[in-house]
Amino acid sequence: MNDTIGRDFQLATSYSRNRPFGRVLDWAHRPDRTKSYPDAPRIRLPEPSSLNDKCLDFCLRNRRSVRSYDSTAISQEDLSFLLWAADGISARTRGIEFRTAPSAGALYPIETYLVVNRVENLQPGVYHYATAEHALEQLRTGDFGLTTADAALGQEMCEEAAVVFVWSAVFARSVWKYDQRAYRYIYLDAGHIAQNLALAAVALGLGSCQIAALFDDECNVIVGVDGESESVIYMSTVGRPA
Repeated sequence: MNDTIGRDFQLATSYSRNRPFGRVLDWAHRPDRTKSYPDAPRIRLPEPSSLNDKCLDFCLRNRRSVRSYDSTAISQEDLSFLLWAADGISARTRGIEFRTAPSAGALYPIETYLVVNRVENLQPGVYHYATAEHALEQLRTGDFGLTTADAALGQEMCEEAAVVFVWSAVFARSVWKYDQRAYRYIYLDAGHIAQNLALAAVALGLGSCQIAALFDDECNVIVGVDGESESVIYMSTVGRPA
């Protein structure tokens, strides 16, 4: 492996007044901003509730990385709020959708998948979050907790947690506008979403832990993406602290 690849990437994607940057946008070939699985069973989620009793100050002061969870299932209502808070639609105005998390160029390259271990009235398995409909698309059923833990370098909390959020990037959505610098923005976008989730978990009395140490190819297999046009880049466990 090239031991300077990180530094080379940073330098190669830097903006400079002495080097031209930017590109002419090909609107006819703009990638789709959303992904769907039309043949997958769809589960409508409850409307996300308002948590007016939890202030931002409380959530910031109490956010911790939680790596141990009890065996309690979380409710669909809690899962609904977590998904919405992380990267859901907060408003629609004149055909424009606004999300709870910022995204460079409003391109939204991040897709959210779930490995469900224990959620009330929801089969264990792998799901995709259909953001526009605030619904889940059921991709696979079964127990994937241990498989996910193995793919996360053996981190057992992925098996103990009620649910594991798995975030992938559809690279073309951002590369279309930002070329190779897009990769910087994609990772920043994922970070915004993960922080939203962490704070939302605190508001619900839950814990979370963000995970970047993972075997990329194994995580890609779990959610069924090719690892090239779309690849897993980040994960987070959520559950009730032990």
